[in-house]
Amino acid sequence: MSKSYKEIDWATRVLGLGEEASLKKIKMAFRSQAKKWHPDKCKKKDKEACHEKMKEINRAYKIIMKYIEDYSYSFKREKIAEDDPMERWKQQFGGDPHWGPGWGKEK
Repeated sequence: MSKSYKEIDWATRVLGLGEEASLKKIKMAFRSQAKKWHPDKCKKKDKEACHEKMKEINRAYKIIMKYIEDYSYSFKREKIAEDDPMERWKQQFGGDPHWGPGWGKEK
């Protein structure tokens, strides 16, 4: 079941996420919101409001996790190099005698 942009946008706002986030950042945002709004942390008079907010936070987290669940990660050398500046640099300049592996070292 795919989620609409409207649902995903709502979920990112509930969790306090920007337009991009790593899985680690998503989990941290969820934990932060859950810690803040957990009914056990609320004052007695605010328990119902906290309970409703926690339901909203849980729903938002489920929407985001469902959305990213089918994301395919590439383990191809080219993709890893593209995502890692040092690996990209090595591929581009690694064979160059001036910029290559021995740069800056006495021979």
